Amino acid sequence: MDVLSLGESLSFLAARSKNEMNDFWVFGYGSLMWRPGFAHVETQKARVYGYRRALCIYSHVHRGTPARPGLVLGLDRGGSCIGMAFRVPGELHDEVIAYLRERELVTNVYIERMLPMALENGGTVQGVAYVVDRRHEQYAGALMAEEAATHVAGAVGQAGPNEDYVFNTVEHLQALGIRDHWLEQVAARLKRA
Repeated sequence: MDVLSLGESLSFLAARSKNEMNDFWVFGYGSLMWRPGFAHVETQKARVYGYRRALCIYSHVHRGTPARPGLVLGLDRGGSCIGMAFRVPGELHDEVIAYLRERELVTNVYIERMLPMALENGGTVQGVAYVVDRRHEQYAGALMAEEAATHVAGAVGQAGPNEDYVFNTVEHLQALGIRDHWLEQVAARLKRA
């Protein structure tokens, strides 16, 4: 390799390294895992500590009504959660964050946070995640599986039956090789009902 080619290679590597440093990560624990809706260059399983996936948000529109609210997922305090981490090119930061805020912050029941994520392939990165705001009126609290199933059973919103949401989520998690024992318990109680 001549000097010019080596110089071009070093410039390319330096530019790539700089871009990767500007890349950022997004953590998905629900539908973002299988339907992210934004461009990304890498996907890995990841674990967030101190938060867990839970049906802890009352749904008054998509999976229920104000008179008969359903439940949807939130990232609530306690335990840990395995989800998917998406590495997004730095140059798409503003576009992707705007998309996520439009998608996740409709009623402000979620709070945007930077959380450490332990990547499946090793290492820890900081990533954007949306955690439930426990002070929000839609916060249902920490529910036992039986109690969550009671709320879900029979609730229907604009996006369809709440039961379908739970079954679909469990199926997608299992397809990704992710077990969520609590959510599986809720689904099992719904199947018996």
